[in-house]
Order: sequence, then structure tokens, then C-alpha cells
Amino acid sequence: MMERKAFIQTAALLATGATIAPLLKGYGTPVSNAPTQKLTLKKGLGFGMIEEDLSLLDKFKLVKDIGFDGIEFNSPVEIPLKELLAARDQTGIELPSVVNKDHWSKPLSDPDASVRQFTIDSVAKSLSEVKELGGDTVLVVPGVVNDKVPYEVAYKNALESVRKLIPHVEKTGMKIGLENVWNNFILSPVEAREFVDAIDHPLIGWYFDIGNILRYGWPEHWITTLNSRIVKLHAKEFSRDKMNNEGLWKGFDVDLLAGDNNWPVVMDALRKVDYKGGWITAEVKGGNGTYLKTIADQLDKIKAL
Repeated sequence: MMERKAFIQTAALLATGATIAPLLKGYGTPVSNAPTQKLTLKKGLGFGMIEEDLSLLDKFKLVKDIGFDGIEFNSPVEIPLKELLAARDQTGIELPSVVNKDHWSKPLSDPDASVRQFTIDSVAKSLSEVKELGGDTVLVVPGVVNDKVPYEVAYKNALESVRKLIPHVEKTGMKIGLENVWNNFILSPVEAREFVDAIDHPLIGWYFDIGNILRYGWPEHWITTLNSRIVKLHAKEFSRDKMNNEGLWKGFDVDLLAGDNNWPVVMDALRKVDYKGGWITAEVKGGNGTYLKTIADQLDKIKAL
């Protein structure tokens, strides 16, 4: 019996070997046989990363000169919008997205309805601002779980709050991108997909942070599961070795392409889901023009993979 069983198993493997081999790549991630899409990406950075003592216009010029295509601002924006628009128009630098700045201190999941409403109003203003700036996406953290806010309470409140933003999304035509952060909330790609699908609106998707996931997962898995729900991308790096040996937050203390992201696999996954968000925006520590040029070059290498 054992010899017959071994023969059957061997024969089956030989018969299917030609099919199995192409399915494995990198970390063993299944790879589709469907033709991959060409991926066109523009490079962005956060405004706070520009650590040069320059005027607003000269900061825009610097960013343009070193190879970036766009700048992401926190919102509601403290700089008059007319100044941002003037700098945009004089340099050609785009303003594709903004990050709402109230979603951490006053989460959309807070048990207090007045706190939730404050941030709903704030995100509504961000939607109007990004439209005026010529962009299309507002980054929003959907909720925060802590010792005072149970998971189920946060989930219910976050869903309710995001749904209340639908009229503002429809009025402006702008997108909301929900971001994965270290908020003890929405910890798997399946849950992230189901959260967005429960909202069920074409202008509400996921602002996927490639580096944040490495603490507890693999970005290519999230990309495959979220698929067309991804509206924008943040790029950062993370080292599990540094996290384990030097402390949790030290994991981010590593250059792009020098951490645990398997960038060829990540980029392959983005091509296979036909990512159409158009941007990959660096969210790393800031520095002077020379340092930022290094970031731009690293993004170019990532785009070419």
C-alpha cells in the first residue's frame, strides 16, 4: 500500500510540475499568468519633509528640481490656498492629495459623538481643499482602538462616521483614502477589504502604506486582497530586525530599499491589480535638498523594478 501511495503521489507531482513551478516567486506568493499592466507612477513627498529655510515658492522649485512631481500637505491647510495655487502654477508641482490632521487626536471612532462630528467636519473641509488644489484624495485614519475604546465600538463608530462623509464626497467628487496605521484597528487585509466594501462607495477606498504593514504582515498580500480599492500609496521602509533588537519604532530607521520590503514583489503585485492611483508618495523623515534627492532617486529605482 505504501509503495502504491508513493507512486501515485510521485506521478501526480510529475504531471503537474510544469503548472506548479510558474506559480511561485519571491516569498512563494502566487503569481497570475495574466499579462501584467504597465504601471505609471508619479513621485510625491510630504511638505513637512522639506527641511530647508526657503520661501514656499522656493520649496516648490527645489522639489521640482530634484525630481519630484507633487507635494502632499496636511489639511485643513494653514497656508493660504491662493499661495499654494500660485506656487503650483509657477512650478508645475502637483498637489494630488492631503492628509487630514485631526483624525488621530479626535478619531472617527471616538465614543463621544461630538468628537466624531468634529473630525467629520474637518474631513469635509479637507475634501473641499483638495478639490480646490487640483487633487483628488484625502487620507483619513478610520479609527483608533485603545484601552478605553473596545474594538467593536471603534468599528461601529468608524463605519458610521465614514458613511456620514458620503454626501461630502459626492458633493466634491473627491476620494477618501483610509490608511493602515498602527492604531490597533483593521489588522488584516481581509478586514480592510470588508470595511471598505461595507461602506460600498466608489470614491471611498484605501490609502495603502507599504511600510506600515511590515510589523504584522506583507504588503503584497494586502495589495492583492485590496486590489482596485487602493486609491493612493505611501512608501516607507521597515526593518523587523531593528524592531526586534533595538525597539519597535527603530524599525523605521532604515533607508528605502534597505529594509524588509520585497520591492520587486510589491511592484509586481501593484501591476497585477492594475493600480490606477497614479502616485507613490514618500512618507519618511525629512532633510535638506541633498537628502531629498536621494529619496527621489530611491523612488525611481523602486518604480523601475
